[in-house]
Amino acid sequence: MARPDGTALLIVDMINRFDFPGGAPLARNAWRIAPALAALRARFDEARAPVVYVNDNFTHWLGEFRDLVAQCVDAGGTPARIAGLLQPGPEHYYILKPKHSAFLATALPVLLAKLGVRRVVVTGIAADSCVLATAQDANMREYEVWVPADCVAAQTVPRRQRALALLRASQGASTTPSTQVAGLFPG
Repeated sequence: MARPDGTALLIVDMINRFDFPGGAPLARNAWRIAPALAALRARFDEARAPVVYVNDNFTHWLGEFRDLVAQCVDAGGTPARIAGLLQPGPEHYYILKPKHSAFLATALPVLLAKLGVRRVVVTGIAADSCVLATAQDANMREYEVWVPADCVAAQTVPRRQRALALLRASQGASTTPSTQVAGLFPG
């Protein structure tokens, strides 16, 4: 599934029950970005470029990714709507993570190396936590990093804006919205 351009889409923590303190505002903001993220994922799918779901396991060490998807669907409301729109297809990869960064104690570095990835597009929630940690770890591993502003959310807009500003200033990450990037993949 690797492409010559070496770009992979990382979808961080979007498959989520939002059943934690601060989860309700995060769920509302996650739902707002879900259509843009679905459109970006469709671009990756059309280009046959790798899409990797990296999700918190919420300390359920015996569960699998599809168990989490089913729990979100069963929860109803916003978790079910997001899972219905964004659940992975058979062509997508998925990894459960124990902590904030998608790279920490996961198989993500090995998977990206096997796929020939040099650029990661980091999307999802929360911009000021797991997305930020993942983008920083990607930068430390010398990946080119793009965090499309319209495909990340936080509990509040100011928290999202601060995280994006930090990524631009300290990591050199692009935060150009997904809709403004033409020709993501060569023809």
